[in-house]
Amino acid sequence: MADSSFDVVSKIDSMEVENAVNQARKEVEQRYDFKGVGADITLNDKTILIKANTEERANAVLDVLQSKIIKRGMSLKVLDTGEPYASGKEYRIESKLKEGIDQATAKQLNKLIRDEGPKGVKSQIQGDELRVSSKSRDDLQATIALLKEADVDTALQFVNFR
Repeated sequence: MADSSFDVVSKIDSMEVENAVNQARKEVEQRYDFKGVGADITLNDKTILIKANTEERANAVLDVLQSKIIKRGMSLKVLDTGEPYASGKEYRIESKLKEGIDQATAKQLNKLIRDEGPKGVKSQIQGDELRVSSKSRDDLQATIALLKEADVDTALQFVNFR
């Protein structure tokens, strides 16, 4: 019998991110507490820029964005949010979108599977994803459960289960 396998990836649905940003922008434009504070949110390629005239308002806009991302079914781990910084008369927060599993995280997941995963499960790093294979599908499902419990700062998805 051939080995079964699945891939561990970290992908972002760009349409969902765009929808979340648009919803957050609409809410910020309509909410009374954001009137006249210069609050704005924009999406440029892989960066979300939040602007407001005070640090507290910028953080409030960030909270609105995070709530919209959660409502769209995405993890907040896709955002790499920086600290608010002053730029002229306004405060800005830059959030970069994280896609793909970096080498350090892939090695950490690889080690976790080797140390705590079921015997007979093999994993290998393939670019920015991790391929996990085994003869037993039950072992693969146990490995998925183990990886879901892992404390990593990357949003993980499990695809190509065969």
